[in-house]
Amino acid sequence: MGFLYFLALLIIGYLFGKWAEKRHYRSIHEREDSLRDLLVLPVRVPEPQHLSHDSTLVTGSVVISVDYFKTVAASLRNLFGGRVGAYETLIDRARREATLRMQEDAQLKGAELIYNVKYETSRIGDNAGKGLGSVEVLAYGTALIPTR
Repeated sequence: MGFLYFLALLIIGYLFGKWAEKRHYRSIHEREDSLRDLLVLPVRVPEPQHLSHDSTLVTGSVVISVDYFKTVAASLRNLFGGRVGAYETLIDRARREATLRMQEDAQLKGAELIYNVKYETSRIGDNAGKGLGSVEVLAYGTALIPTR
């Protein structure tokens, strides 16, 4: 009987996790399209034509929780080794969401572009100390705002 509960929770976790992930990716794609004109560059020094701009720090941060299915799939993968694809999509969504939040912060400040972009990633463990729990990604960079 316990195995049936486990199997039911696993199936529910898988279905709900897939639904939530697809919904989040849809939101990410829509927002990326709307912010496509605001450049995000990893370069350390801006182009010479931007040296007369004002600059300010912009940030975007997100914490995304791991669903039940990803935890089980990752646990099984730990037994056999190899890529943990279930967590790769989690990290991808978190990084892209943090970038979007940073871009939205820059857009509110009237920025033309963001340069020197960096990322910080940290694991937020669950209460039992096992598994990933949640992942936090912080994106930060220097926004260049045209002087008036």
